[in-house]
Amino acid sequence: MAEPTSDERAQQPGDTDEPASALPASGGGTTAAPSPAALTPRMLGGEVLVVLALSLGAAAVSAVISIIGSLTAPESLAEQTASLVGSQAAAERPWLDLARQVSSLVFAMAPVALVIYLLHRTSESAATIGFDVRRPARDLFGGAALAAVIGGGGLVVYLVSYQLGLTVTVAPSALNDHWWAIPVLLLQAVKNGVLEEVIVVGYLLRRLDQLGWSPLWSAATSSLLRALYHLYQGVGMFFGNLVMGLVFCWFYRRYGRVMPLVVAHSLIDIVAFAGSVYLIGRVDWLPGGGG
Repeated sequence: MAEPTSDERAQQPGDTDEPASALPASGGGTTAAPSPAALTPRMLGGEVLVVLALSLGAAAVSAVISIIGSLTAPESLAEQTASLVGSQAAAERPWLDLARQVSSLVFAMAPVALVIYLLHRTSESAATIGFDVRRPARDLFGGAALAAVIGGGGLVVYLVSYQLGLTVTVAPSALNDHWWAIPVLLLQAVKNGVLEEVIVVGYLLRRLDQLGWSPLWSAATSSLLRALYHLYQGVGMFFGNLVMGLVFCWFYRRYGRVMPLVVAHSLIDIVAFAGSVYLIGRVDWLPGGGG
């Protein structure tokens, strides 16, 4: 029998021109991952709905139910109290309380990790929305300036709306008196800043832009969502957070970075949480204080 030629040796029976990774799997073999489907508007809209359902959209629904309960209660809004951070175990079990506080903080970041992953799936990244540390000085300065304006205005809105009976008494901290209370409050403040600004501003505006929404409607939707999940605090704080959302959306459109908003929101909540510990009950002008 004649020897096979070099061409015949290069392609023995059973060989194909397809790469090995594309061959059907048999006997435990592997196949190449299929190419991702094109991202259609329908898929993109579904993605947004899922993200919101797992995060602040669910919080908005809960807040609407809560305000309905408050408005139909026999007490007026000003006579009711909303605690932002509360103890999760009895005072005599501080380590159990701490474990629950830390675990809730960690898992609260899951939606943020999800949106960053989804951005990478579409060849984007956290840097696409300005959630990075490339400009620490400018982000800190801009965030601090924004916090001063929004925080001061928010306090005025809260005090006025409380006097008008449009807001519940907000107790930022209802933690038991443990050594770790202040660190947990600081972490809660940062968590709020990251969770809300990354999802409601950076991610949501990015996806609404890709869906073809106008900047005006995108900002209105983002701001309305922010106002809704704060509605449990009362009607006055609904409008205060609506204005805050519009300002934050404008700032993001102007500078293209979400990190200053994270800084601003975190600073506002840090002052609110720490202030509740050191001021409520010691001053007359702050709701909840006993003079």
